[in-house]
Amino acid sequence: MAFYVDGFVVPVPKDNVDAYRKLARTAGKVWLEYGALEYHECVADDVQPGKTTSFPQSVKLKPNEVVVFSWITYKSRAARDRINAKVMKDPRIAGLDPKSMPFDGKRMFWGGFKPIVSMTA
Repeated sequence: MAFYVDGFVVPVPKDNVDAYRKLARTAGKVWLEYGALEYHECVADDVQPGKTTSFPQSVKLKPNEVVVFSWITYKSRAARDRINAKVMKDPRIAGLDPKSMPFDGKRMFWGGFKPIVSMTA
């Protein structure tokens, strides 16, 4: 099965993890309603700073923050583009004030990925 993945890495203040989880549940529902195949949000549990690079360094993690790694799967890149266009117009997403987000969006990064190996048990 061919599919496409959007991946995200986000620094979230530890005190805002519950608010982030609430936002992610809403966002996940929206993405799935418009056709995403899967929606995942994961909080760092075993992530150490590296000597050269790491998840904490990638977002300039502060002592009071935790890294969240997220991904959304789609049937194809074309499906991703179509779904994301609808999601961004949905009032549950479009109406969000960037200033009130429970994370620092300026240090978040994301991108689209075409899988080259995919295995399951």
